[in-house]
Amino acid sequence: MPCMNLGITIIKSRRSVRQYKDTPVPGDVISDALECARNAPTAKNGQNWVFGVITEKNLLESIAGLTDHGKFIAHAPVCFAVFGERDWTYYLEDCCAATEQLMLGLWAHGVGSCWVAGDKKDYAGEVRDLLQVPPEYTLVSLIPAGYPEDMKLAPKKPLEDISFTNRWGPAKE
Repeated sequence: MPCMNLGITIIKSRRSVRQYKDTPVPGDVISDALECARNAPTAKNGQNWVFGVITEKNLLESIAGLTDHGKFIAHAPVCFAVFGERDWTYYLEDCCAATEQLMLGLWAHGVGSCWVAGDKKDYAGEVRDLLQVPPEYTLVSLIPAGYPEDMKLAPKKPLEDISFTNRWGPAKE
């Protein structure tokens, strides 16, 4: 019987949350989540990123209006924006690691979030301009967050359907 582990429980229980209570996320929770993101691994320890924290209602509504699948950002108490230096070879990998660590840091405090794509989206430059981020950075992700109003648990595929050992192919008995 496997032992219970708080870190594993947090990772396995995190789900995308798109409906939030009208409760502000405390500053210490935001700072803690940013610390989690800041401590994500990066290629060559480049740390070529910048993290935005958006709490102003008008900015949240403007960002939501720019996105194709993030209209719910308008109703989040906070939204994080993760930007990477566009000329850094590994900006996407590095910023994705930071995004996931930020989301796990939020969930450790009971704050739900949802990854909204930024990289390669038509609105990436508009969000960057709206937030007055220098052009050498590109938007990788938006992470609206708040205390969950409702959580829907999407079914997950069984591990044996999505994994293999050593080589691709049917399991051999």
